[in-house]
Amino acid sequence: MKYVLNAKWLIRSIAGILVGMTTSLAVQAAVVSFGSGANQFNMDFVPIGNPGNAPDTTGNPSPAGSVAYTYQMGKFEVNRDMIIKYNSRYGNANSLAISLADMSPYGGNGINKPATGVSWNEAARFVNWLNTSTGNQAAYKFTTSAVNDNIALWTSGDAGYDASNPYRNSLAKYVLPSYNEWYKASYYDPSANNGAGGYWYYPTGSNTAPNATTSGTASNTAIFNLSVSQGPADVDQAGGLSPYGVMGLGGNAWEWEESSFDRLNSNIVSSRGIRGGQWGNVASSLSSGRRDYNLTPNSEADDVSFRVVMMNASAAPVPEPSMMVIGTLFGLGGLVAKRRMKK
Repeated sequence: MKYVLNAKWLIRSIAGILVGMTTSLAVQAAVVSFGSGANQFNMDFVPIGNPGNAPDTTGNPSPAGSVAYTYQMGKFEVNRDMIIKYNSRYGNANSLAISLADMSPYGGNGINKPATGVSWNEAARFVNWLNTSTGNQAAYKFTTSAVNDNIALWTSGDAGYDASNPYRNSLAKYVLPSYNEWYKASYYDPSANNGAGGYWYYPTGSNTAPNATTSGTASNTAIFNLSVSQGPADVDQAGGLSPYGVMGLGGNAWEWEESSFDRLNSNIVSSRGIRGGQWGNVASSLSSGRRDYNLTPNSEADDVSFRVVMMNASAAPVPEPSMMVIGTLFGLGGLVAKRRMKK
């Protein structure tokens, strides 16, 4: 029996393998280091793929959850240790230190507890530092010097201006989550409806309330329905994961959205959305139907924290193929040439 190697088939196969390699590399979870020395800390990010997913029309707001691009959501809420190290590394020296709530009456001030008591403006300052300390564009435009001052809007004269979102610079890598980014990471499940994708009512991948717990990582659990004095859990012990693998999106602490409650992002003093509920809330506060708005951007609340989104995950540079891969390709190319010569 003759064996004939089809060159076109081989080239298509190699191309498919390389595309698969670059795709998998682009959506891998990431651990990113910030600061240095004793003030260094790591952030874990989880890929949120399936760009162009359909929105949910059953929650609040409606529609919500459709995102046209791949991004990465912080797996955990920002913890107190990160803010302390930001202050030591940068904030204290620049009069931009961020204050934290005294959680002594609410379970204590452990460094792995969520960073509550941080205003939206302070969270934006922190995110800007994540960008500028790593050589990236600041996400939010501050024109005054106090840490809790309001931002200014980006304008058409600014590089990175996005008319659809004047709050956020489109060139920034680290940002606060928009209402769509937060909603998708919480409630969307690409494997639902036999792989067609869909939304759950709770961020633990269920239409029924998760089980309340004080701490842990068991699936379908969340930190809610507790006494006020119990306080939140450590951010990496904040219950089960969302379908994408993000922890604590329901319960533990409310979280800032980047978006104003009216979703226009056109007024710097507008109340911002908060989502997810906190440790003392009932189950409905964790659901896709609950979005709160009673906080202005300079408000500091002892049950509100935040998490960070990493943008451009799908556009990240892909490592060059290893010499082994290159050698293999040359070898296969040589094999194709030899087969042709034998015809």
